[in-house]
Amino acid sequence: MAKKSSKGGGKPIPKIEINLDYSPQEGEDLLKTLKNRFKNNMHRHEGLDWEKIQSKVEDHPEKLASLYAMENTGGEPDVVGYDKKTGEYIFYDCSEESPEGRRRICYDGKAQEERKKKGVDTAGNAVDLAEAMGIEILDEDQYREMQKLEEFDTRTESWVKTPADIREKGGALFCNRRYGHVFVFHNSAPSFYSGRGFRGLLRV
Repeated sequence: MAKKSSKGGGKPIPKIEINLDYSPQEGEDLLKTLKNRFKNNMHRHEGLDWEKIQSKVEDHPEKLASLYAMENTGGEPDVVGYDKKTGEYIFYDCSEESPEGRRRICYDGKAQEERKKKGVDTAGNAVDLAEAMGIEILDEDQYREMQKLEEFDTRTESWVKTPADIREKGGALFCNRRYGHVFVFHNSAPSFYSGRGFRGLLRV
């Protein structure tokens, strides 16, 4: 398990700020980054054509804004599939470890409020950050599918979408990869760690 953030007596944990505003130049730079990542990782998206994907992204500026936020928080988004039913391309956060700019967070807003009442605040929470970015948190099945592409989170861990019956009892789920296997664990939702963030997906 990742190392827990220090409590009390230390410096306040900086809040994570989500920025969806990008300049025309930043938009062009991001598309170049995404294109290069796509070309360098063809095993993630065999048979897909980047030109078609870029055209779709450019037609939906709000999606490019979400990709901009994913990139700026360390997610290194890349295409991992195509949904034939909806005609959407699917991006996942494909950073080797849990996105560095989204760590030290608890699971959701309720959990964050519980933490505040105990005198310690976190950098944010996964549910609200994902909503602000316009993305979805990976669920356990999606996380396991991602891990079939290559090895992720071998030193960190990531919150995953938690079923309502578990959350109602105060818990939340997270996953990681150790010893060549993918594991799912439970924790109290207000918990936060310096090595735990979350991974998201975006449909374009």
